[in-house]
Amino acid sequence: MGTRAAGTRPPALATAALTSVALLSQTANAAPSGDGAPSLEEVEKKVDDLYRRAESTTENHNAAKEKTTKQRRRADGLLDDVAQRTQKLNETREQQGSFAAAQYRTGVSAPDTATFLPADTPQHYVDQTQPSLEALTDTQSDLKAAKSTVQKKLGDARVLLSQLATQEKARLAAIEQQKQEEAARQAAELAQRQAAELAQRQAAAEQAAAQRESADSTSAGAGVSTGAGTGTGTGTGTGTGTGTSTGTPAPAPAPADSSYTTKAEKALAFARAQIGKPYVWGATGPDSYDCSGLTQAAWKAAGVTLPRTAYDQANAGAGISLTDAQPGDLVFFYDDVSQVGVYIGNGMMIHAPKPGGYVREESIYYDGESGIHSVVRPA
Repeated sequence: MGTRAAGTRPPALATAALTSVALLSQTANAAPSGDGAPSLEEVEKKVDDLYRRAESTTENHNAAKEKTTKQRRRADGLLDDVAQRTQKLNETREQQGSFAAAQYRTGVSAPDTATFLPADTPQHYVDQTQPSLEALTDTQSDLKAAKSTVQKKLGDARVLLSQLATQEKARLAAIEQQKQEEAARQAAELAQRQAAELAQRQAAAEQAAAQRESADSTSAGAGVSTGAGTGTGTGTGTGTGTGTSTGTPAPAPAPADSSYTTKAEKALAFARAQIGKPYVWGATGPDSYDCSGLTQAAWKAAGVTLPRTAYDQANAGAGISLTDAQPGDLVFFYDDVSQVGVYIGNGMMIHAPKPGGYVREESIYYDGESGIHSVVRPA
């Protein structure tokens, strides 16, 4: 995959569309068009699927890498225990030798030797270490396989990109343009729904506050003495207030508190500063990122530690409905939860989209409404 200077934005939409053709290596089974070759629409659909699989492979790679790190730490810890217990056993044997010599010289019985023996022998820890090392080897093999898969797809991408005709490039760019316009329209609709719901909740809260204030005033007035007058007024007020309450409004979800807002602002500031940096599988910065690497780094800048993979990040906070999403929340995509972005409001997010792409601001509907899996508030 070619490299670009960190911090620069990718060229026009055509580049994003052209790169989408890059993983065309498995499109031989696409349905043929009239002349026997797959249409660009069929190619584009197939390539999107390939990108999702590549992203899923990347997330699997990330999980395996994290597992490798934990296994290595465990194996190192066990080896340290072996060394420490071996030293203790040697010291115990020396003590036993000293007591045996003293007993020979003085005739005094030595303490029970079992008192000085470690509860677990070094061999016990060696036995424990062996399975850990074997598991580490297996995980490292998985890492190599995942790396090989992604690298092959990116290699095919470079070859196929150079083979595209100018006319095909222009047409695919137009298809990409249409997708982005539709995604922007859906984002605008979500922003309107969010604004309308917020206004409704604010009005309901104001109405409830006014009713409480009125009730408090009435209660206070009923308990005030008016003196010893003999008034015989026959007040017939019928109090027909026109308030048309439609029932108890549904309680609004707990809003993000000021602490969360402060952290979210820091996370978003970090994410914005990464716009234009290339997507690289398995990367966590500072010069390149994959999707979960970006969100992890963004929230780390806010003092919040997230797991490494998108799948684990989806379980690292409170679930939020889409209409309640606030800046800083994480938006997850696809059934296998293999993509994630940082929500910035108005139906938009910042994310590292896919191999060959760049960190960018984009509609959360970039792959259609059905692609959205869930929204999580991480802190």
